[in-house]
Amino acid sequence: MMKKKSLVLLLTLVVAVIAGCSSESGGNKVKLAYVAWDSEIASTYVIKEVLESKLDATVEMLQVDAGPMWAGVADGSADAMAAAWLPGTHASYLEKYGNDVDDLGVNLDGTKTGLAVPAYMDLTSIEDLKNSGVAASLNKRIVGIEPGAGIMMATEKAMTEYDLSDYTMLESSSAAMAQELQKAYDNNEPIVVTGWTPHWMFANMDLKYLEDPKGVYGGAEQIHTIARKGLQDDMPAVYTFLDQFQWTPGEMELVMVDIQGGMSPEEAAKKWVDGNPDQVNAWIAGIE
Repeated sequence: MMKKKSLVLLLTLVVAVIAGCSSESGGNKVKLAYVAWDSEIASTYVIKEVLESKLDATVEMLQVDAGPMWAGVADGSADAMAAAWLPGTHASYLEKYGNDVDDLGVNLDGTKTGLAVPAYMDLTSIEDLKNSGVAASLNKRIVGIEPGAGIMMATEKAMTEYDLSDYTMLESSSAAMAQELQKAYDNNEPIVVTGWTPHWMFANMDLKYLEDPKGVYGGAEQIHTIARKGLQDDMPAVYTFLDQFQWTPGEMELVMVDIQGGMSPEEAAKKWVDGNPDQVNAWIAGIE
């Protein structure tokens, strides 16, 4: 009887040790929130690939709009996101949720937002949109993305500041906006869109930002990684990787162009991760 009890105890200890080792080496389930912008699809799928292939995690992808993305990390229903455009575009969300999240800092430097047009258009400034002939050629419309996105809120402000009340801002999606732009570009037609860098459309088309003399869109921005409170304690390896994750606009654009060229986000992310081992090793340095 004593031997049986000892065997049961031994088996229990072995299971506990195995479970502990598994927990230390990975096995975490990570929920990543992201917005369906080409830039954020690229970064979030690269993060997913590293978490799954290098840190033995299971990743759940939560595609939402900007507001719910911030809210989800703040209330803990998402573990992290790598899509916080600061200090300008997401300033209102940072003000609302900043105390309820951990800002892990910059993952990409040198972003920009504003109104973009094909280079063949004879425009230089947002002020030029007030010209009646220009407005008529554009059917008095600005092609936007998802309602609630920071760039949409900035564009609403720009329409007021630059007296563009005659214009309509079309709400759509990042993909639909890019499709409209590509169609107009291929036909050499006038169009103005809400644009941001990095984005594959600047790699595939000759575009320019309209000057913003009133500074509505602000200057160059950065993309930050934001984690929920408690992630560092719950998943230290995941937290360390997210804290160390950073890359350049040029690196991000490689992934975006591959996706635009027909690869799935998973395929493009795997290609980039497999092709940049030194960068990936730097991201996971120090993780046992």
